[in-house]
Amino acid sequence: MPALISLLTDFGVKDTYVGQMKAALLRVCPGASLVDLTHEVPAQDVRGGAFLLWSAVEAFPEGSLHLAVVDPGVGSTRRAVAARARRGDVLVGPDNGLLVPALEQLGGLAGAVELTGSTYWGPRQSRTFHGRDVFAPVVGHLAAGVPLEKLGRKLEDLERPFSFPRPGEEDGCPVGEVLHVDTYGNLITNLPGAVLPARFRVHVGSTVLEDAPHAHYQSVPAGKPLSLVGSAGLLEVSVRDGSAAKELGAARGARVRIEPY
Repeated sequence: MPALISLLTDFGVKDTYVGQMKAALLRVCPGASLVDLTHEVPAQDVRGGAFLLWSAVEAFPEGSLHLAVVDPGVGSTRRAVAARARRGDVLVGPDNGLLVPALEQLGGLAGAVELTGSTYWGPRQSRTFHGRDVFAPVVGHLAAGVPLEKLGRKLEDLERPFSFPRPGEEDGCPVGEVLHVDTYGNLITNLPGAVLPARFRVHVGSTVLEDAPHAHYQSVPAGKPLSLVGSAGLLEVSVRDGSAAKELGAARGARVRIEPY
């Protein structure tokens, strides 16, 4: 049975781009099993897409395939790549940093190629839609059993134009920032739950959240802010039945300070 294939793009669902990409993949491997992670990455937001991919890949079985396309440099000199993680998964997409955090989450880079083998591309070629014309057919061939090494020229490493900021420390207090704001307005930080003290206050801008961490969203009255360790294992700031992003006026990059007590 072909490997499970995840799909992540900034295409949205208003246009036909997602459908065309899936058709190109299924033309090569009709029995492929596709899972849509999201097609609502903000347009051209490579870093945002990288976070979402990073947060999801561990949910998939070992040896899965991951097709990710957030590609503002499509048609330029940026490389198209396929990369194997040490866990055994293969990730395919543009070499613009999008794949790197997910590869690290899966144990690090075990091998990579630039997709120079046009034999494995689709029958149509455009300079603006490599998701359909290059990446999707390549993933189809991988799912059908073509070895990674046949797809192109070997690479020693991928481009690493950015990395997620690491938590710091200020006056003995952990300091981090918001990495992502989800659909519910939850502020997902870069502070791992495993390193947080047993009890603490959370400072976000002028707002101070007491009695952290909470166990669940119902721990406070409706409309009140709280913090908890979310499903990604990271500290989140939320508002029960509301949006922390709106209520606290916070966005990606907002500073978050932990005050143990």
